[in-house]
Amino acid sequence: MFDDFGQTLGVTLALAATTTALLVLMGIPLAYGLAYSKFRGKSVLEAVVSLPLVLPPTVTGFYLLIAFSEENTLGHFLIHTLGLPLNFTFTGILVGSVFYSLPFMVHPVQSGFENISPSLREASLTLGKSEWTTFTRVLLPAIKPALLSGLVLSFAHTIGEFGLVLMIGGNIPGQTRVASIAIYDEVESFNYDRANAYALVLLGIAFFILFLMFTYNRKLRTRTLI
Repeated sequence: MFDDFGQTLGVTLALAATTTALLVLMGIPLAYGLAYSKFRGKSVLEAVVSLPLVLPPTVTGFYLLIAFSEENTLGHFLIHTLGLPLNFTFTGILVGSVFYSLPFMVHPVQSGFENISPSLREASLTLGKSEWTTFTRVLLPAIKPALLSGLVLSFAHTIGEFGLVLMIGGNIPGQTRVASIAIYDEVESFNYDRANAYALVLLGIAFFILFLMFTYNRKLRTRTLI
């Protein structure tokens, strides 16, 4: 039983950590582009990024389940050409989690970029700094609180996800069974002590990362005022 408990928490934390890492690589450049670029279809892209905020997780999970199935063109290509089946695999729930948690990274970071004075970016570019140097050396340090919010929200949202993970991954111990699904299973079986153990771990993780975020942001504001 302990092995199952540890495996489930391991899958949960691995999913949240990997999802957050991928969102850093994808979400920050996307937020930068949405904040500073003007192009036709920008509203469409913003709507797509924001869809997970309003869609029930089961709806998103259902359509991804269909998209990844062998009968679908995309799923057939993934399975037979790339040898990459996604339904009922850790990779599949990872792909789904990245999409479903995307706005939790993009929105805070995009707001951070948009709240920076335009003169800061313009001054850096005018002084001959490249777009990349301006991005990494000037803008990113200026939005540390927004970056931290994106990291925390993405991680916390992923460890609590239920419907989407269940639709795509099912409930395979050691592979796709995450803590939120385990809690549901244990409650269904009237194993309240085990459900409480999972819930307490998730509660502790959520409280700890939120505590760190608020503490860091308060210290940062204090330094800025000084």
